[in-house]
Amino acid sequence: MSSSSPASTEPSGSAPVLSHRQILFIIFGLMAGMFLSALDQTIVGTSMRTIADDLDGMALQAWVTTAYLITSTVSTPIYGKLSDIFGRRPLFIIAISIFLIGSLLAGMSGSMYELAIFRAIQGLGAGGLMALPLTIMGDMLAPRERAKYQGYFLAVFGVSSVIGPLIGGLFAGAPELLFITGWRWVFLINLPIGVIALAIVLRFLHIPHTRHSVRIDWWGAATVVLAVVPLLLVAEQGRIWGWASAGSIACYAIGVAGIIGFILVERAMGDDALIPLKLFKNSTFRVATILGVLVGFGMFGAMMTVPLFLQLVEGATPTESGLLMLPMILGLMISSIASGQIIARTGKYKAFPIVGTFLLLSGFFYFSFATADKPVWWMMGGMLLVGLGLGQLMQTLTIASQNAVEARDIGVATSSSTFFRQIGGTLGTAVIFSVLYTRIPTTIAAAFADPTLSERVRAAAQDPAVLSDPANEGILKVLQRAQENSGSAGSALDGDTSFLVGANHDLAAPFLTGFADATVTVFWVSFAVVAVAFVLSWFLKAPPLRAKSALQERTDAQAAEDAEDELSLAAQRAAELAGSQLSPDTASNRVVDPSARR
Repeated sequence: MSSSSPASTEPSGSAPVLSHRQILFIIFGLMAGMFLSALDQTIVGTSMRTIADDLDGMALQAWVTTAYLITSTVSTPIYGKLSDIFGRRPLFIIAISIFLIGSLLAGMSGSMYELAIFRAIQGLGAGGLMALPLTIMGDMLAPRERAKYQGYFLAVFGVSSVIGPLIGGLFAGAPELLFITGWRWVFLINLPIGVIALAIVLRFLHIPHTRHSVRIDWWGAATVVLAVVPLLLVAEQGRIWGWASAGSIACYAIGVAGIIGFILVERAMGDDALIPLKLFKNSTFRVATILGVLVGFGMFGAMMTVPLFLQLVEGATPTESGLLMLPMILGLMISSIASGQIIARTGKYKAFPIVGTFLLLSGFFYFSFATADKPVWWMMGGMLLVGLGLGQLMQTLTIASQNAVEARDIGVATSSSTFFRQIGGTLGTAVIFSVLYTRIPTTIAAAFADPTLSERVRAAAQDPAVLSDPANEGILKVLQRAQENSGSAGSALDGDTSFLVGANHDLAAPFLTGFADATVTVFWVSFAVVAVAFVLSWFLKAPPLRAKSALQERTDAQAAEDAEDELSLAAQRAAELAGSQLSPDTASNRVVDPSARR
């Protein structure tokens, strides 16, 4: 046990392990680490086209995204388990260091293949940056207090979501900064932020940790990779490969074999498992985990589809679409901070998953009425509803999972919750885009068949002013190909959509209407998934939040054990001094001096 732990014989009255000042400094470091991972998810999107053009690999850009996604998802539960064994501090330092090395290498990439490999290295660090901050919060703060502080973490997530596309667009648009190609700063900007985070962590993150003698679940780590990687791969690439192609079928088979192997290994490992199966015996943890998967699906369904709608239908640039997402981010921040304050004061959280899923459900229902002629402000109403729902769900589900397990399992419970939410988000992204691009040819064909829209196109195509405008050159070529080949219009949005930028609104109307109608189908899919989450949220049991942090619980338990051993040892010594032929009953074992164990 750490020498900083109190040795009181009255655990309930023990002093806090960390002072308020220490906790605040640690939180600053954790927020800096989380800012790194959250920013990296949004900053790359708006610059990827520029990067792919410069590295001559437009067709390979999906692998850059997939590589990061796979390694960050797979490493999340591994960080959680290892931090339970070796302590949070060394694992968080390792995560930041790996992320910074990956960022430096990514900024030096000479090809898309190199960039994919280096993004995978970044992902290995990002898995720890996503899971460990909330785990460390679970150590330091009691569940009721934790809700207050987690609102700040969601604020960091919200800010990074807004400024990420802006910074990415600025860097990608700059030919050179400090004699370095502009887009490379998308990755190099992580270095100064990461160094500051690392300095704060090294200086202030000193959490007492008791080393436990456990087996490391290497086979569990191997089988989770075998289970998750093929399924994530086919989820990302299946639409391109074909869902029934040989490559997809091979991924299905390997993934299923990996899942079976993982379950068998985890059952054999018991408490030492990477994701102990005993956690799922707890109904609160089980329901919160399933809700996390469904909410992850809905969250990514909104965050991936709405920006596309804003860019293609409303004509916003990537940077402008990031700013237009502000109502969702504000809703998320307001509801997360407000719900955190209420939980901290009342200790009750049962209502928030119900209200949160209802608001999320209402947001998708609202979006289902979206049309190509709806103004931007109308879309913002739906974004606000979705943000208000997500803000109540993200932290509440994490708190419910942490509160449902023993103090020693906080790390693995938090990382497991994050892991399954990422799985839900990945599946959501794959399903959403599969449905979207399956529907687009049908909806565009239907739009061209609409007499009103086709008349607008015909009239605009005969207007000399429209024909002489250079901005319409691209769309006129697409329309000409559509006349020659009736099926080509439906596939016009599969690749380069720049022909819509600045194009005459009447000429673009069938494409915009077709895309809007296809997007509405996606919103209905998200609505159906979140509806299941809403029903399930009523079954989430909400036991009272514990009044002590996990760290305090472990410290007090150790202090109580030491006090009991000291009493037994004193009785044993008294019997020896009195010359008793029979020493007091100490469970037939000679008591070890507690100080010798430190």
